Amino acid sequence: MKWNIRYRETWLHQTNPSLKLIVLLFLFLAVLFIHNPNVLINFSLALLLLFMFSTGYPWKFLLLLFLPFLLIFVSTASSMMMFGEGETTWFRWGLIHVTEESFLRGLHIGFRALSFAFLGLLFSLTTRPVRLFYSLMQQLKLKPKYAYSFLAAVRLLPIMLEEFQTVHNALKVRGTASHGWLEKMKRYAIPLLSQSIRRAQRIAVAMEAKRFSSSTERTFYYEIGFNKYDIALVALFAFVAAAAYYTGVHYPYIPVTDVR
Repeated sequence: MKWNIRYRETWLHQTNPSLKLIVLLFLFLAVLFIHNPNVLINFSLALLLLFMFSTGYPWKFLLLLFLPFLLIFVSTASSMMMFGEGETTWFRWGLIHVTEESFLRGLHIGFRALSFAFLGLLFSLTTRPVRLFYSLMQQLKLKPKYAYSFLAAVRLLPIMLEEFQTVHNALKVRGTASHGWLEKMKRYAIPLLSQSIRRAQRIAVAMEAKRFSSSTERTFYYEIGFNKYDIALVALFAFVAAAAYYTGVHYPYIPVTDVR
């Protein structure tokens, strides 16, 4: 099972993965302490533009990725809107009680979840795992035995999907794929588990033979450094955060600036 999704490399792909991880984690934490829904709306819209135009993926693929997070936005926002507390009632019917305060809190929570989603998607779509772990080893001094172990685990995921498809086709050819769910689980689990154990043992022996447990300095095939795009990354997100805050405070969509 091979998934080949064509994309073009943008400037975000060229940035240092460790720096990008630190910047996005800082923004992730900053979003937790933003209680002005106007600022969150502006920040989410800015991240949406980066997501659509700076990841380099086809629009259909981006829309497919965005749909689950849109569902999360609608579900979290509507849950708070319909079942929250407040004094200014807009609508009441049975258990459903929509107030002005609950509506604003729901809007705030929904856009916060959307901001988290865009930050995660921007990082995952523009960062290759190999470059990330090489950067973690070189810039953040992560031990190679941990980094290469994670890389091996990431590499095993598509292999396990291919093996699952192989087992499924084999059972289908033999006419044994239509049993109950418990029997079907056994037929899939046993060969997949045995193959995973064998492969994990071979990887462990290979890493031990190449002295990944040694504490000596290692050389790297890929040298990950810093470039002009890293300056652009920091400057852009600093500008986005400042612009979102300024416009949210001075040109608000709604008159409320704190929904706590």
